[in-house]
Amino acid sequence: MKQNFTVRQGALDGVEAFLSVAQHRSFRRAAAELGVTPSAMSQAIRALEARLGAALFIRTTRSVGLTEAGERFLSRAKPAFEELVAASEIARELGQRPTGLLRLAVPRAVVPLILEPVIASFHQTYPEIEVEIAASEELVDLPAEGFDAGIRLGQFIAPDMVAVRLTPPFSLVVVGSPDYLRARKLPERVDDLRDHACLRMRRSNGSIAPWPFIDGNKTIEVMVSGPLIAHDYPTLLGAAIQGLGLAQVPGPLARAPIANGQLQSLLTSFAVTTPGVFLYYPGKRQLLPKLRAFIDHIKHRSADVSRGTATARRLRKPNRANSK
Repeated sequence: MKQNFTVRQGALDGVEAFLSVAQHRSFRRAAAELGVTPSAMSQAIRALEARLGAALFIRTTRSVGLTEAGERFLSRAKPAFEELVAASEIARELGQRPTGLLRLAVPRAVVPLILEPVIASFHQTYPEIEVEIAASEELVDLPAEGFDAGIRLGQFIAPDMVAVRLTPPFSLVVVGSPDYLRARKLPERVDDLRDHACLRMRRSNGSIAPWPFIDGNKTIEVMVSGPLIAHDYPTLLGAAIQGLGLAQVPGPLARAPIANGQLQSLLTSFAVTTPGVFLYYPGKRQLLPKLRAFIDHIKHRSADVSRGTATARRLRKPNRANSK
């Protein structure tokens, strides 16, 4: 049988009035402090006494004193009420200005690419916000684990979350080191991966992730094999640089190693495009100033990075008119 549970109403009604009267030993002075009439103050105290089942004050025409019940109630109620007031002030402060602890759940690969470039400038702009970064590949329940927000690839974000884009869409690229490729035939088709050592990713649910590709207008997933299974992209990237095998990783993560010759991009015509990286948070929660400040800051800095990358691509692109 379903039980009905209700929250007791008015548990704190009259407590502030009681504390004020106990401090001033006067209903009139307490009423003036709280901005109410003396009769309203008397009614509040009588209602509190009726609810508690005990008289709290001894009233005469000349003075107001505390009963034994009133003394005991005062000794426990005053510090408790002061704590409630302090808690209210802290909550109000967090709701009105950027301050407090901001907890973020992110994959390891996101830290150097997206967070490291912005953390120092964010701290300088908002010195009252502490940032805690929990780098893990686990898809955590943000509210249950006490996180304010997370950062993930778009395809891994639940539809009931509010998602804020941080990067443009990008490709998952297959890369291998020159040392690894020197003694092997370069793969030209997806099927050629059967002849290569492929470094794999284990998902947070325990399964091994297949390698996705685009073949014409069709998306395909290929189960590969190789000497290493890792739980994050940076580990796969590092192993590929060391020549252990081929890896499929996010394009931005491999950009620098490809540019400096540590890795070579392969099967580019089959590369699948991902939605990009997003910051996300529960949609039903009020957006606190600390999170709003971080979103605005990281969006601004990410836009700067994207503009700089686009400019660099244009500068590297050959001028065909002059090359003829």
